[in-house]
Amino acid sequence: MSDKHRFNRVLTRVDILVLAFGAMIGWGWVVLSGEWIIEAGSAGSVIAFLIGGVLVLFVGLTYAELTTAFPKTGGAYYFVENALGKRLAFVVSWALLLGYVSVVAFEAVALPTVIEYIFPDFQFGYLWTISGWDVYFSWAIIGMAGSILITLINWIGVKQTAFVQLVLTLTLVVVGLMLATGAFANGMTENVTPLFTSSGGLMIVLIMTPFLFVGFDVIPQVAEEMNIPKKAIGKILTLSVSFAVLWYVLIIVSVSLGLNSSQLAGASLATADAMAALFGSALFAKILILGGVAGILTSWNAFILGASRMMYTMAKEGILPGWFGNIHPKHKTPGNAILFIGVLSTLSPLLGRPALVWFVDAGGLAIVLAYFLVTISFIQLRKQMPGLPRPFQAGKSSWVGWVAAVLSFGFITLYMPGMPSALIWPYEWLITLIWWTAGCYFLIKIPHQPFQHIKEGNQNESVTIDQ
Repeated sequence: MSDKHRFNRVLTRVDILVLAFGAMIGWGWVVLSGEWIIEAGSAGSVIAFLIGGVLVLFVGLTYAELTTAFPKTGGAYYFVENALGKRLAFVVSWALLLGYVSVVAFEAVALPTVIEYIFPDFQFGYLWTISGWDVYFSWAIIGMAGSILITLINWIGVKQTAFVQLVLTLTLVVVGLMLATGAFANGMTENVTPLFTSSGGLMIVLIMTPFLFVGFDVIPQVAEEMNIPKKAIGKILTLSVSFAVLWYVLIIVSVSLGLNSSQLAGASLATADAMAALFGSALFAKILILGGVAGILTSWNAFILGASRMMYTMAKEGILPGWFGNIHPKHKTPGNAILFIGVLSTLSPLLGRPALVWFVDAGGLAIVLAYFLVTISFIQLRKQMPGLPRPFQAGKSSWVGWVAAVLSFGFITLYMPGMPSALIWPYEWLITLIWWTAGCYFLIKIPHQPFQHIKEGNQNESVTIDQ
C-alpha cells in the first residue's frame, strides 16, 4: 500500500490510554447520575456499575489479546472474520457502528443540555414537540455547532485529535477529583439512603453500563495509527477499563453523599447540584459543568474517530460503499466516513433531550451483541489457531472468553421484552429496527464463502501482520 493510502503511525501510549479512558467516562456521569441513584439506590448503583465493570473487564481482556494478534484498523471485524466468517464480521461491525454512532448522537444532544443548565431561559424558535419535550432552534443549534467543530478536528488529523483528547481529559479528571474531595470532606452519610430500591431498578441501571463503558474498543480501531509495541496495547486497554470503573463508582458515591433523595428528585443535573451543595456555592456547579463539557467532547471525539475507522474497514472489505474507504491525501484520515458520521451527529439534537436515554439503551444492546460475538471469536480462535502469535495473552486457557461470553449473553437478555429493563417502544425499538433493516440490505449482498476457505486465507494474512 502506498504512503498516500496509509494512516500516520503517531499515537503514543499516553495518547491511547487517554483516548480510551476519555471515551468511557464521557458525559453520562453528569447528566444521568441522579437517575441511577433514584432507580437503584446509592449502593445498588455502585453494584450495577461493578457488575457492568466485570463484563467490560473480561470482554476487554479478549479484545486485548485479539488486538495484538490482529493489529489492524477495524479491530473486531478481523477478529470475527477469522473465527466465524465474513457475514458475522459484518454483523459485529454493524452492531459496533450503531453503538459508536449512538454515543456520538448522545453527545450532540448532551451539549445543549449543559448550556441549558447554565442559561435556562435561553430559548427561542420553537420547532416541535417530541415525547412531551419542546425542541427549540436555540437549543438544537448549540449541539449542531459543537458537532461541526468536533467533526472538523477529526477530519484534519489523528494527532490533533489525540492532543485535544489529552487536554480535555485532564480537565475532566481535575473537576471529578474536586467533586470527590468535596464529598469526602463535606458530604453527609445520611444522604446515601436508600441503599437499594429494587431488583428492577438495579437492572435498569445495569443495562446502561455497556453504553457508558464502551470506549476501550476504540483502541483496536486505531491499531494502524499506534507507534507502540504490540504487547503494550493489551496492558493499556485493561488499564483504561479499570480506571473507568473506578471513576463511575467514585462519582456515584460523591453524588450520594452530596444530595438526599428529595434533592435528587428535583435536580436537573444531579452531579452539578451535588458539587454546589458540597462546596456551598453555585459557582462550583458551573465549574463541574466545565468538566462535563470536557467529558462530552472527549467521548464525542473518540467515537467519531472509532466509527469512522470502522466504516473505513467495512468499505475496504467491500461490505460498505467504497466511498467510505477513502483516505484524505493530506490529513491521512478517512475523511468521507468522518463527514458522514458528522452529518448524523449534527442532525441528532433535533430529536430533543428525551433522545439521551433512547441512544443509551438502543446503543447498549448493539454493543453487548458485538461483545458476545467477539468473545465467541476469542474462544474459537484459541481452538482453530493455537499457534497464532499473541503478544498479549488473556490467560493460558479460554476461561476468560467463556466468562465474557456468558456475561455478554446475560446482558443481551436484559434488553428483551418482558424484562423490567426492556427497550422502550416505540423510540428505542425503532432505532434498533431501522438500523438493522438497513444492515440487512448490505448483509444480503455479501457472498457466502465456505468457512474453511475464510479460516485458511485469513490465517495466512494474520501471520503476515505479526511478522
